Amino acid sequence: MKDTDLYSRILGLSDPWFVADVELDTAGGRVDVHVDHVAGVRWRCPTCGRELACRDHAEPRVWRHLDTCQFKTFLHARIPRVECPEHGVLQVRVPWAEAKGRFTLLMERLIIDVLRECATVSGTCRLMRISWDEAWNVMDRAVRRGQTRKKTTAARYLGIDEKAFRKGHDYMTVVCDLLGGTVEFVAQDRKTESLEDYYRQFTAQQLERIRAVAMDMWEPYFKATIKHVPDAAHKIVHDRFHIMQHVGQAVDKVRRQEHRELLRQEDERLKGTKYIWLYREENLPDKHRPTLEALKATNLKVAKAWAMKESLAGLWNYLSVGWAKRFMKRWLTWVRKSDLPPMRKVGEMLSRHLDNILTFCRHRITNGAAEGLNSKIMAIKRRACGYRNREHFKTAIYFFCGGLDLYPRQA
Repeated sequence: MKDTDLYSRILGLSDPWFVADVELDTAGGRVDVHVDHVAGVRWRCPTCGRELACRDHAEPRVWRHLDTCQFKTFLHARIPRVECPEHGVLQVRVPWAEAKGRFTLLMERLIIDVLRECATVSGTCRLMRISWDEAWNVMDRAVRRGQTRKKTTAARYLGIDEKAFRKGHDYMTVVCDLLGGTVEFVAQDRKTESLEDYYRQFTAQQLERIRAVAMDMWEPYFKATIKHVPDAAHKIVHDRFHIMQHVGQAVDKVRRQEHRELLRQEDERLKGTKYIWLYREENLPDKHRPTLEALKATNLKVAKAWAMKESLAGLWNYLSVGWAKRFMKRWLTWVRKSDLPPMRKVGEMLSRHLDNILTFCRHRITNGAAEGLNSKIMAIKRRACGYRNREHFKTAIYFFCGGLDLYPRQA
C-alpha cells in the first residue's frame, strides 16, 4: 500500500479530497501530509448549503494531527473559497477540522480527553507536546462550543453559592443544577446584579419551570430571586448546612469567650475542645465521647449552646410546615431567653429568615451538590496554583464542571 493511500484511509478522506504527498522528516521528528482535491468540484456554502463553483483558494493551512508513532504529524491543505450571492466570499468546510481550528478533529478530541484526565493545562502540554496557548485555546473553544449547543432553559432545582476567586473578599457567584450536578452559570462578584444576569437569559415561561432555589441567607441573592422567579417567596430554601454552620460558629464563639474567662481562674477544662462541640453528637469519634460526657455534666455555657445546636438539628426531620414552625418558635424562645449573646444573635437572624427556612419541609433540597462542586472548583484552582485571570478561571469551571458537550463534530 502506498503511503498516500495509507494516510487517506487513516484520515477517512473521501471524494473530492485525497492525499497528494507524504513527507517524512526523521531528523525533525515529523510527518507532513499534503491533502488536495480534484478539479471542477462544486462546493457548498458553509452558511446556507448552496452549491457553488470554486472562486479561489485561501492561503495554505496547517493542522496538527494525531502522532504517527513517535513523529508529530501535520496536515497541509489549501481550502477552496466560494462566493455566495447571499453570504459573500467564504471558506468551505473541510471534513477533518472545524473552522479556524489549529488541530484536526481527532487531535482536538484527544487533547480534550487529556485535559479532563490531567485537570491541568501544563500537564496536557507535556503529554501532547503542544504549547500552553494551544492547549488553552482548545479548552476555550470546547467551552464556547458546549455553551452554544446547550439548551437555554432553567434547571428545576437551583443551588446558588459564592466562591472566593482570591483572598480579600473577592468573590464569584456560582449557580448549579442540583439534580444534574453541573455548574450552570458563573458571575463576577456576589451582588444582586451578579445573579440577575443568570435570570435575565430566560423568558418568563422558562423561569416558571424553576421549582425551588437553595441558597444561604445572603440578601443580594434573595432579592434577585424574588425579583425574577415567579412565586419565589415559596421556592427559596435557605440551605440547612449554612444555617447549621452559623449556629456552630455561635457555639464556638461562646466556647472562646468562656475559655478566656476560665483561664483567668486557671481552669483549662475547655482547652483543645473546639471540634468536640462542633461535631454532631452521632458523628463524634468514640475517643472524644468521655470528654464530651464529662463536660456536658457541668454547668458550662458552651454546653448549653451545644444543646441548642443539637436540638435545632431536629428541625430537618419535619415534613409539615405547621409543626416545624411550632418547633422553631419554641427553639427561638429558648435561645432568646438564654444568657448567651452569640446564640441570641444567631437566633435573631434565623427568626428574620424563618419563612424560607421552613420551605425545606416542602422542597427538601440543600446546597450539598453546590458544595460538592465548590470542592471540585477548589481542586481545579489548587492544581493550577491559582488563576490571575478571572475569565480563565470561569472557563476552567465550565470545562470541568459544566456538563457541556465539549467535543468537535465532523462537518
